[in-house]
Amino acid sequence: MKAIIVEKFGGPEVLEYKTIEKPVIEPHEVLIRVSATGVNFADTAARQGKYHGSGKPPFIPGLDAAGVIEEVGSEVQNLKVGQRVISFVHKGSYAEYIAADEKLTYVLPNNVDFDTAAAAPIVSFTSYKLLADVARVQRGETVLIHAAAGGVGTTAIQLAKLLGAGTVIGTVSNENKIATALEAGADHVICYENENFVEKVNQVTGGEGADIILDSISGSIAERSLECLAYYGRLVTFGHAGGIPANIKTSDLHSSCRSVLGFSLGTTRNKRPHLLQETANHVLGLLADRQLTMKIGHRFSLKDAAKAHELIESRKSIGKILIDLR
Repeated sequence: MKAIIVEKFGGPEVLEYKTIEKPVIEPHEVLIRVSATGVNFADTAARQGKYHGSGKPPFIPGLDAAGVIEEVGSEVQNLKVGQRVISFVHKGSYAEYIAADEKLTYVLPNNVDFDTAAAAPIVSFTSYKLLADVARVQRGETVLIHAAAGGVGTTAIQLAKLLGAGTVIGTVSNENKIATALEAGADHVICYENENFVEKVNQVTGGEGADIILDSISGSIAERSLECLAYYGRLVTFGHAGGIPANIKTSDLHSSCRSVLGFSLGTTRNKRPHLLQETANHVLGLLADRQLTMKIGHRFSLKDAAKAHELIESRKSIGKILIDLR
């Protein structure tokens, strides 16, 4: 089979298109022929050796995929050959075939196409967990979403509304991304390169600040977010795309009853995969009902995976990037 292999840590150029053996499944696994897989920031971090839990080269990058089951292990109970599925994988998804744990594989509703399915797992499961379970969004609350034009951003905007948020504010890195966040359903979009997002959020909220802030950038963005976080507000950090950690003072929290919370879908997949079944039920139901849609901005062939990584690292991508193997 064809696959992308990282032989050494480095830039996009280390992604090599090779022919390797198909994976041999374990008793609790299924073999999936991949139709499409999503490109995530975590993939670029793994390629550089900076992703928590990154394996040592050589390895196949990629965290999730959509496809068709071609073989089931002897201990698999709830899946069968021929089913259309999405799955989170431990051994990479940039390949024509993947071995996937039954516990992290979910059957697709008939009316969810492979493009939507491939774009959904990381961004939709992450967004749902952030809003529903970690931040515990309440009806009428104001939600601020940084990097609002990206895959998680456009999905989180939609889910915030579906879960009852009153006002959703997005921030983007350049003006070209404003339309994408508005199209996803944001009520206000701030370009933080041209505007002071703290002042703008406080203005929009009448000085109260946002009840929930979702941040995948960290650094100064996370630190400044506290300046527009409401009393009893929750700042949820789930990445550090900016490459610099934030320094947060406990004195900024206790008297205002605010919280700083962390979440990692990767940790949840590894440590508590059972928690994702309920998330899958909610997300797949919303996709099937067309209440939640995936913004797919770019497609690449498997052999052009390096170009996909260059694009996502440029911060110029809009929506989800797919690698199409059909």
